[in-house]
Amino acid sequence: MKYLHALNPSKFRAAAHRRMAFAALHADSSLSTRVARYQHHMTKARALEAGGVQ
Repeated sequence: MKYLHALNPSKFRAAAHRRMAFAALHADSSLSTRVARYQHHMTKARALEAGGVQ
């Protein structure tokens, strides 16, 4: 199988948003900006894992 992401794209998108969320915590920004970006990406990851597409 060449394209595993085609089987469950929301799972891979959720994982990508989790990586972006943790990267946001380590960014060189103010604390409020980092937390806002973290929360944004984690909300999207949770929605994708729950089956909702955003």
